[in-house]
Formats: sequence, C-alpha cells, structure tokens
Amino acid sequence: MEPKERYYERRVEKYITKGFKIFFAFIIFCVLVLLAGYVFMHLWNWLMPDIFGLTTIGYWQSLGLILLAKFIFGFGNHSSKGSTHKSRKRHKREKYCRPRKGFSKWHHYDEFWQHEGEAAYNAYVERIRNESSDDTQEEN
Repeated sequence: MEPKERYYERRVEKYITKGFKIFFAFIIFCVLVLLAGYVFMHLWNWLMPDIFGLTTIGYWQSLGLILLAKFIFGFGNHSSKGSTHKSRKRHKREKYCRPRKGFSKWHHYDEFWQHEGEAAYNAYVERIRNESSDDTQEEN
C-alpha cells in the first residue's frame, strides 16, 4: 500500500469508530432516560399516594415530571462559568491550604509534647483538681 492510501484508510477507520462510539453513546443515553422514567414512576406510585394522598402517575407523566424538574432546577452542568470558575475555586482552596504566619512555631510541637507536654498537662489537671477541692472545702 502506498502511504496516501494508508493515511486515508486510517482516517476512515477513525471516523467510523468515532461514529460507532457516538451512536452507542446515544443508544445508552436513551436507555438511561427511559429507565429513569420507569424508576421515577414506580417511586412516585410507591411513596406519594401514601404520604401525601396524591394520585398515581403513568410512564409518560413521570418523564414529563423529570423534564419539568430539570427545567426548574437546572441541568447540573454550569459550563457557562468556564474555566475561570474552576481556577477561582482552586485558588480559594490553595489560599486556605498554605501555611499561615507563625505556623513555623508549631514545627517542634510533637517533640515538645513527647518531652514536656504530657507532664505539664498532668500537672495542670492536678492543679485544677486541687483548686476545685479547695473551693468545695471553703464552702463547707
């Protein structure tokens, strides 16, 4: 085969596989939409009449309610904000994750706690207990 023929053959294969992927994605999307209507209908008919005294609904009514809810509450993907929203969100997260001023003082905290902290804490607890027992003796 000549290089041109091979090039065109690969391009055709690429477009055919892309077409099949789009076709199967569309089929899967349709099946999921139909399944969502079926599941929504059964959930509605199971819960709503008993809880709120509403009537049961059919399959097409359940698909209509799903579509209405999507129009009212949005479709979930806010791509109109674009990448600036993502970068602002990342910048905000980095702002709170970076070390603050004076944080370097805490570098030796674990070492301090192992050597002196536990003893100092126990002494503090003992002092609090003694103060509370002194207060109870003064009241008597």
